[in-house]
Amino acid sequence: MPAYGPPPVPPQPPKKPRTILIASAAALVAAAVAAAVTAGVTGDGEAEAAPTVTVTETAPADSAADEDTLSDPAAEESGSDDAYGLGETVTYENDVEVSLSAFSRGVSSDYASPEDTPYAKFRIKIVNGSDATVDANEMTVNCAYGDEGEEGEAIYDDGLDGLPDTRILAGRSLTVPWACELPKNEKFLQVEVSPDWESEEAVFTGDVK
Repeated sequence: MPAYGPPPVPPQPPKKPRTILIASAAALVAAAVAAAVTAGVTGDGEAEAAPTVTVTETAPADSAADEDTLSDPAAEESGSDDAYGLGETVTYENDVEVSLSAFSRGVSSDYASPEDTPYAKFRIKIVNGSDATVDANEMTVNCAYGDEGEEGEAIYDDGLDGLPDTRILAGRSLTVPWACELPKNEKFLQVEVSPDWESEEAVFTGDVK
């Protein structure tokens, strides 16, 4: 059988950061209080416009196995605007959504790249709620694991072929199977996903059992 190998990675132009609009309920309340205080102290007596915040509910598990395999300690931490739980959905300003689901563990085959390597497998879902096309082959995925932030190498194996060479039309969605190296004695996983080259990375963190 032929050995699986990673597909060539196209050069990536400099990113143009785009703000991710997502917050917890506590953050929404804090924003409302801040807006009320601002309105009360404005010198000209006119209330300033309150900030717009998108609140996204935690994505439901695809199956009972998800609930047994995945936990999201980062999602329970308060005051964190930089990372999201492994089961959360991140919504961008242009209404493109990114979420992860169906976490499981496995070991790559003798013909995989890298071979015989323990990994965490999951699904990446991109929902294109914008009015423009999203190129799926521009998506970037990076993983790290453990307290020291070791790089989790992408796994290419049967059913894990990397990014599809397709486009996500407006109003459509795409789900991509992915796997990253995760040693058997490690639980903490960090996954950074960007739906295209011009979008800021969404950082998901949590424990995989």
